[in-house]
Amino acid sequence: MIEIMLMTSIALFGVAIAIALFRIVFGPSLPDRVIALDMIGVNLVSGIAIISVMLRTKAFLEVILILAVLTFISTIAFSKYIERGVIIERKRDS
Repeated sequence: MIEIMLMTSIALFGVAIAIALFRIVFGPSLPDRVIALDMIGVNLVSGIAIISVMLRTKAFLEVILILAVLTFISTIAFSKYIERGVIIERKRDS
């Protein structure tokens, strides 16, 4: 029973990623695309966690952590770019 639920959840995460990809390609604005990228990252982390449970291993925990951190940092960078137009501000003396 649990295996069926895990397989169903992986399939639904795949559908959610496909919908987010559609939003990235045909999104009306840049903030919508950034949110869709963040949604893909969260769904990938969740899918990898479910695969880790299905395989009964802890080998994917580092992958989950690294992917979550990279997704968070990229979302912050895109948000800063949308807000200010630059990601890293440099102060110039002249």
